[in-house]
Amino acid sequence: MKIATWNVNSIRTRLDQVMQWLVVNPVEVLCLQETKVVDPDFPRSPLEALGYNLYCAGQKSYNGVAILSRAPLEQVSAGFAPVLTDPELHSTALSLDEQKRVITGVLPGNLRIVNLYVPNGSAIGSEKYLYKLSWLAMLRQYLQQLQSTKANEILICGDFNIALEDRDIHDPTGRETHIMASDLERQALQSVLELGFADSLRKFTPDGGQFSWWDYRAASFRRNQGWRIDHHYLTAGLYERAIGCQIDITPRKLPQPSDHAPVIIELQSSELLPSSQKIEGE
Repeated sequence: MKIATWNVNSIRTRLDQVMQWLVVNPVEVLCLQETKVVDPDFPRSPLEALGYNLYCAGQKSYNGVAILSRAPLEQVSAGFAPVLTDPELHSTALSLDEQKRVITGVLPGNLRIVNLYVPNGSAIGSEKYLYKLSWLAMLRQYLQQLQSTKANEILICGDFNIALEDRDIHDPTGRETHIMASDLERQALQSVLELGFADSLRKFTPDGGQFSWWDYRAASFRRNQGWRIDHHYLTAGLYERAIGCQIDITPRKLPQPSDHAPVIIELQSSELLPSSQKIEGE
């Protein structure tokens, strides 16, 4: 099974590119971020014609997430609030959900996918930066609740807008004062991962120089001056099943591309694992 994540920076602008990519790369699941369209205006029909079920949560001009899945998803919900029903968290979750950044659903076999578009943060110390840290703290609560109430293995993916390590940046000099690499952002994401999630790319590629985002300015892509901010993080059972993870830079070479590239993970079927490695309950 192959699952991809891709910040497309407007699905209507990049629809042809997404469709062409899916023809060449017929993944089982494609998670999209920054779709920038309200749900009624999402270009569903062309993607459904390729054999995908579509689940989306969008808003006009900003943000927006969607999951394309060949198999129908169950337990689909958008935002933090449907999961965080505790009164102490619910009102804050509802407020954060005004920005459409979270969607989740469960594939056959109890594999839960959580598709995220983490806030950018704008500038260190800004109101948007503090919002980002609050959002990540709520994400931790959200995932903790999913883990406590569901038996599923969980894959979280998307545009995290954080380079977790210096090797994820072409030049980490001064990163402490740079948005997407500050200590507080890294600590907030690390706190999320400490719930039991591992970085799928690093299972196969320990070296730096692997990037998923390049600024449109200063010929950053041509010079490979990029950042790795698009990730797949896996719970233990899925991490054992991961047999490959790669960044496909081909779409970034197209005219008027997204500034992000797709990241694809491949999971071995649990039926092929030795019985000692199978996930409990499968």
